Amino acid sequence: MVDADVKSRLWEVANNLWANTGLRPSQFSVPVLGLIFLRFAETSFASVEEALGPVGSGGRRVVTKDDYKRQTIYLPDTARWRLLSDLPEDANLGQHLNDAMRAIEEENEDLAGALPKTFTDIPNDVLISLMRSLAPVKLSGDAFGKVYEYFLGKFAMAEGQKGGVFFTPESIVDLIVEIIEPYKGRILDPTCGSGGMFVHSAEFASRAKDNGRVVVYGVEKDSVTVNLNKMNLATHGLTGDIRNANSFYNSHVDLFPDVAEVGGFDFVMANPPFNVSGVDKERLAKDERFPFGLPSNDNANYLFIQMFHSALNETGRAGFVMANSAADARGSEAEIRRKLIETGEVDVIVSVGPKMFITVALPCTLWFFDRAKPNTDRVNQVLFLDARKIFEQVTRAHRRFTNQQTEFLANVVRLWRDEELLDEHNSAQMLAEYGFASDYIDVPGLCKSADRTEIESRGWSLNPSRYVGAAATDIDVVNFETRMTELIEVFDTLTSEARELEAKISENATDIIGRA
Repeated sequence: MVDADVKSRLWEVANNLWANTGLRPSQFSVPVLGLIFLRFAETSFASVEEALGPVGSGGRRVVTKDDYKRQTIYLPDTARWRLLSDLPEDANLGQHLNDAMRAIEEENEDLAGALPKTFTDIPNDVLISLMRSLAPVKLSGDAFGKVYEYFLGKFAMAEGQKGGVFFTPESIVDLIVEIIEPYKGRILDPTCGSGGMFVHSAEFASRAKDNGRVVVYGVEKDSVTVNLNKMNLATHGLTGDIRNANSFYNSHVDLFPDVAEVGGFDFVMANPPFNVSGVDKERLAKDERFPFGLPSNDNANYLFIQMFHSALNETGRAGFVMANSAADARGSEAEIRRKLIETGEVDVIVSVGPKMFITVALPCTLWFFDRAKPNTDRVNQVLFLDARKIFEQVTRAHRRFTNQQTEFLANVVRLWRDEELLDEHNSAQMLAEYGFASDYIDVPGLCKSADRTEIESRGWSLNPSRYVGAAATDIDVVNFETRMTELIEVFDTLTSEARELEAKISENATDIIGRA
């Protein structure tokens, strides 16, 4: 979350842009995130500089620019926030900012073409005011994701929700990371947005006992967001390859030639847009990323699901956000789901309640694959977790998982996998409250390890509520907003299927009449 002081300053900045420029609210994020990037880069660079010393100095060896780039970006003197903010008021600040962005790109090849250079479009006095407002801002972690989320929620909500696109909340990302455990290796996100999942993965890898490190690969079709992603990675010293492309029609095999085969990734993390329609499936007919078949209805959920599964290597893990309706989808999607379950590689399914996303109240489901699971005694089991009643109420309209709750849910999975537990956030207390000791147990209303026979008997459903049941003390109180949202989603899916059937019936009738 963005803290109150930062929100106040961003609101001040937005009002300034609204009143004094020709920018639309949905365009505010570009110049502001450029300045936030510069501010964040200055802080990160100064921290590394304090530890390493300036370039050309050092003890037993000379400090180089590459030493900086392993931890953050290298900032030339002309791009330092301090120098830019001390320019005389009659200086052309917009030109100086543009030149600073070019200088950063020249020193950091991963950022080539990624930084905004349109600051001369903003009046000089407005830029001076913006820099003064942003000077005290201090952000850590996924700084750009947090600010981007705020702008989506406050100024560009309609655009942020278009096509089912939602910024992934930090606590959701943390839970995915804790369950797939990306200590080191290659991570793919075919719908990577501003790169928040990569940042959290790198932070998790840094905790590895053997100096784990991740290399990230991303695909994003919005060019502005691609640039945002590159800024995010650069300031965190992450090695990555982010491509501006459509992941439906551009296979990761073609986009990333250094990953030579279809299943070349150790991890996949993603928050794809829900229930996308209009994908040209004829272009995908021979694509080896979809070995379980193409869904007959006009819904891309099961295209994404197969895309994530096929990108993994033989020991790879995937964790991704998915629309609730996908867990019980019927027809061709149910057949694809059956084939996936029969591989033994569907690992964990988690139900998440509403209001976790800043721009929409929609609940969701988290899916997890583990390609190594068929080699374990869990091959015929799927762990179902119902986390809808586990949350912290931040505001009336927004919830999140606390660090303790995230660790607790991940530790339930670790118990089931017979892995070592973590207790950095006192999750042992929650485990005890739910009756866990040293081994995994099914807990009504929370978790159930279901075997394939039971899953088949329930129509191959992957809906946790079909398995975990209710806790003994549960009172079935239905939240109207949540239930209505779920019903609308189901209605949209059924409507799409009905249109497909109507078109097929019409086509068949025309064919019959033509033969008569």
